[in-house]
Amino acid sequence: MQWDHVIKNGLIVDSQRVYPGNIYVKNEKIAAISRHELDGDALEITDAEGKYVLPGLIDVHVHSRDGENGATYKEDFYHSSMSAAIGGLTTVFEMPNSNPAIYNVENLEKQIKNLTPKAFVDFAIWGLALGDLNIDQLKSLSDAGVIAFKFFWGYAVDSKAYQLIYNFKPGMENVIPPLGDGEIYRMFKKIAETGKIVAIHAENFDIIQNMTKEVEQSGDKSYKAFLKSRPNIAEETIIQTAISFVKDTGARLHILHLAAKEGVELIKNAQEKGYPVTGETCSHYLCLCDEDFDRVGPLMKVYPPVRTREDQEVLWQGIKTGVLSMVSSDHAPHTEEEKKGDLWTSPAGMASIETLASLMINEVSQGRITINQLVSVLSENPAKVFGIYPEKGSLEVGTDADITIVDLNVKSTIKKEQLHSKSKITPFDGYNITGAPVQTIVRGRTVAKNGQIVGEPGGKFIRP
Repeated sequence: MQWDHVIKNGLIVDSQRVYPGNIYVKNEKIAAISRHELDGDALEITDAEGKYVLPGLIDVHVHSRDGENGATYKEDFYHSSMSAAIGGLTTVFEMPNSNPAIYNVENLEKQIKNLTPKAFVDFAIWGLALGDLNIDQLKSLSDAGVIAFKFFWGYAVDSKAYQLIYNFKPGMENVIPPLGDGEIYRMFKKIAETGKIVAIHAENFDIIQNMTKEVEQSGDKSYKAFLKSRPNIAEETIIQTAISFVKDTGARLHILHLAAKEGVELIKNAQEKGYPVTGETCSHYLCLCDEDFDRVGPLMKVYPPVRTREDQEVLWQGIKTGVLSMVSSDHAPHTEEEKKGDLWTSPAGMASIETLASLMINEVSQGRITINQLVSVLSENPAKVFGIYPEKGSLEVGTDADITIVDLNVKSTIKKEQLHSKSKITPFDGYNITGAPVQTIVRGRTVAKNGQIVGEPGGKFIRP
């Protein structure tokens, strides 16, 4: 037998087990798994002695800024997918608020064509849900292969290109205000008919507008004041409303980038009642809290904001108990000049795709979670929730040979200048970590090794 790739002597990991074995790849698929060496030669051999062999890691929440009219001076898919590969990821889900936005099939097809030649890893694409503006497009988008639908609850959009307005104020021209609950409810019903997930950015516009005005009048410019302007209840009330819509419509709901502790309990209660509700948090919410602002500054500004240590601990409990099923990067880069401005005027978002897996692997090395839990939140659960398991998220014979090899002992320091995103900024600059992804294999082909890209773009568009 002529194998394409053999990964030997490693410790194979899934969400339940760790066991020694060899993986044999043929025609981009896992052809065999054996504790003993099988006969045959291989075009590529990887000796994983002393290392852990994981199903390829997945990031469901990526903003690469790419598109025909995208903000590619901040980032593009070539650099973000390269960063993903070097960071141990084999599949990413590209968010729909690109330019043009993914609100119809024409723009989806354009984006597939645009991203494919730049892709070092496989990729899915979210569809954008805009209420009545594209409610008649949702079924066709679903049929065309979007992974799920994203709804930016509480955001206005411009009336021409449907781009998000991040600092909306009533009275703005050529702007469609945030949607009312009746229109959102209709949208939930329509998405439920497709069987796809509706995922939400959960922040209450009215609460944020009123609290921001109150804070501005006080003159307080501190991070504590910033948190007061976007309080926990802004997340809590939207999650409550969304779960109520799920009860009535049967829609499948996913809560994106959860930061507030109250959200964990709401998701837990919904799950216990049998409602199809899942949640994710992000590496920055798990590894940073408000106490870090004096050291990091506006580099850690995101929406929803990085909250208190108490919130952080509840999020970790959500991960450990399985209430929160995945961790994402919410990679959303800006330039260093943009991010080093004033806290209140600088844009929200950070470059985080390359550090996602390393930060979580460090938590394994520190004993906060197990290597099996890492596989759950960064591979198996994302694949299962979004309907691409076992092709992705598993190491089963016959599935895509997407593999991330991890060394739990290697020590390193995150350095911003070594990142591969266009925007080399991170709140984790100087962060010491133990453990790292050391080899990334996409459909049997090594694309990254020891912090360097070693393959050419060859990623493919995937659909559920």
